[in-house]
Amino acid sequence: MHSLRTAKRCVFSIFFAGALAALGASASAHRVAQEPPRLTAQEIIANLVSRNTALTTFQAHIAIRLHSGIPFLNPTMEGITYFKRPDRYEVVFTRAPSYAKPFETLYSDIGDPAVWYQKFTFTLIEPRAYKGHEDLVLRLTERVRGNIDHEDVLVDPRRWVIDEMDYAYYSGGHITVHQTYQTQGGFSVLETQHAVIAMPPFPRARADATYSDYRINVAIDDSVFTEAETKHIGVK
Repeated sequence: MHSLRTAKRCVFSIFFAGALAALGASASAHRVAQEPPRLTAQEIIANLVSRNTALTTFQAHIAIRLHSGIPFLNPTMEGITYFKRPDRYEVVFTRAPSYAKPFETLYSDIGDPAVWYQKFTFTLIEPRAYKGHEDLVLRLTERVRGNIDHEDVLVDPRRWVIDEMDYAYYSGGHITVHQTYQTQGGFSVLETQHAVIAMPPFPRARADATYSDYRINVAIDDSVFTEAETKHIGVK
């Protein structure tokens, strides 16, 4: 049950273009001159952080559908998600079936890059193809090791958003979260998350979350964040 709870907690959770042209006899020289320099892991994180640097808080409506692979255990849930910089995130459900009572209040990671330096060591690994373009890939390893061996974060360098997060567990479990974005108040914020959850011995599951009705940079009382786990960056 702990593994299943861990898998369910991981359904939520945090978030880039240039073209080269050369003409005539000097085309090759132009290509060399205009090739962007290879970014370091630190520069990639700095670009992610700068994207929403003035976003200090938000709250939004979240609707989640869990497809568990178990008959009669595919709940639809709704709630409010809260974020307060630097690293406080909480989801409080306002609608959930009775058997999902233990999960009415979930705490998760929105993957805020601003605090990665505190929580992880990181390296830049080989880029990956993602939906018709190439993403930069950061491998994060927790400084205080928990259940996760590593997390691979796929970053779109055209928009500086996080397209995908892959969590690899020591147990052999694996969770992949795909993300899409919308613009609210001039900020790029989550629109959907689609998680594929493979946590043996449980059946493979899927969770689909949709975010709407954002309120940006509003006052959020600290009492909303009731558990120390809200301060953890990294899926537990």
